Amino acid sequence: MNSGFAELRRRLRAAASAEDARILRRFFKTGPGEYGEGDLFLGVRVPALRRLVPETDALPHPDVLRLLRSRFHEERLLALLILARRFQRRGPAEQSRVIRSYLRHMRYINNWDLVDLSAPHIVGVWLLKRQRGLLDRLAASPRLWERRIAVVATLALIRQGQLADTLRLCARLLGDEEDLIHKACGWMLREAGKRDEAALEDFLRQHASRMPRTMLRYAIERFPEPRRLAWLRM
Repeated sequence: MNSGFAELRRRLRAAASAEDARILRRFFKTGPGEYGEGDLFLGVRVPALRRLVPETDALPHPDVLRLLRSRFHEERLLALLILARRFQRRGPAEQSRVIRSYLRHMRYINNWDLVDLSAPHIVGVWLLKRQRGLLDRLAASPRLWERRIAVVATLALIRQGQLADTLRLCARLLGDEEDLIHKACGWMLREAGKRDEAALEDFLRQHASRMPRTMLRYAIERFPEPRRLAWLRM
């Protein structure tokens, strides 16, 4: 079964829960002054969204972008999951269309889950065999979410053993004021360390004394307790 735009929105609302919407609003920090301020939730959990994705293969690209521009968080997330699936399964022409649409619509990719479930699978994979200047441009953005896209996109590179971009961006972002960037950098450093622990240790020797505590804690999470405590005393 393939769902058209109206049917897809109907099914989303049928799966919605007012209680889940309340929980998600709190979880994603939608209160005044918080990073998700004003975001709206239907109350649909990620597994339910994922079940819809395979039914959207015939959904026209403009309709996917209508979802991405939605004021409802779950519709934006569903659009990103659809784009990631298309990027993975279709040819170069469609991949080019997906990455162009993604970069043009980054203002709608405005919470950490939206970034984390899309950036590695679209931006990161796109850059595997390309120059990496896009990462540096995004890392220099005044927008928190574009900087997080830059960092989390490197997960695709890490998985191919390419660590240099992660290490460079995390060094560049040591002074970032946002905790969500500290967490993203620490997470990517931890992932890099799974591939090359010596490279992570070298990064720590250079930067641990200046690293935000959250970034450092995330980066060394897998270390044995004595080594972890030693780095935390830096």
